[in-house]
This record gives sequence, structure tokens and C-alpha cells, in this order.
Amino acid sequence: MADFYTHFSCLLDVGSPDNAAHALDLYQAFMEEAAREEPPSEGFLLSVQPELGATKLWLHDDATGDPQQAIDFVLRCAEAFALTGRWGFQWANTCSRPRIDAFGGGAHVLDLAKRTTVAWTDTNGWLARTLTPARRKGGAR
Repeated sequence: MADFYTHFSCLLDVGSPDNAAHALDLYQAFMEEAAREEPPSEGFLLSVQPELGATKLWLHDDATGDPQQAIDFVLRCAEAFALTGRWGFQWANTCSRPRIDAFGGGAHVLDLAKRTTVAWTDTNGWLARTLTPARRKGGAR
């Protein structure tokens, strides 16, 4: 049997060490809320690593993670700390054994001030769209 994983590792600058400390509390509450969802999410890990900067949160997975939860948490931080600018990250989908359609990835960019998505992509969807022949107008001939 194959095991499937989603990996990511990214930073979010929250502007100050105080905000970073408060973000750890936000994370605890966020993960408690997420634990009540059905089905439960894979989640993600969060820490402040001094060598990366005292204002930066490190969002990453241990074995596998949930990119959508990372996005939702970043949006929560954007609101809590009035963050602006663009933020983005990418992820990789992997598998412990060779499987068709088991590998890929994606990327997502947010406008933190507007709390909206600027752009996103996933390689599985891109590949499927690119391989599908364009439909002819007026039907097949």
C-alpha cells in the first residue's frame, strides 16, 4: 500500500516579535477549531525559529500537511496583525511508491491587505487541462 504526502515549508513575517508570540496563541486556537472538523485535517506545524528571524513564523509539515489550512491561518494572521503585501508558498504532493497521478504540487499567492487570492495553480489540474484537446466549435467532425 502506498502512503501519500503533501509537503511545504514557508515563512510569514508578522512584523514584530510580539506579533509572532501572539501568533503562536492564535495557532493553538486555530488548531483546536480544526480538530473539531470532519474529517480531521492533516494540519501543519508552526514555530518561530530565531535563526530565521524573530518576526517570522515557520509554517511546515512533519510528515504531511494541509495547504488550505496554512492559507486559512495566514489570512487569520493578516487580519489580526493588519498585514499587507503579497504572501505565497508552494507545496509538493508525493507518494511512498510509484503511482499514476500521485505526484504534483501547487502554489498559492494571497493579497494580505485585501485577504484575497491573487493567483493559484496545481500541477495535476494544469496537466489535465493541457493534455485535453481543445473542443472544436460546432461539435466534432
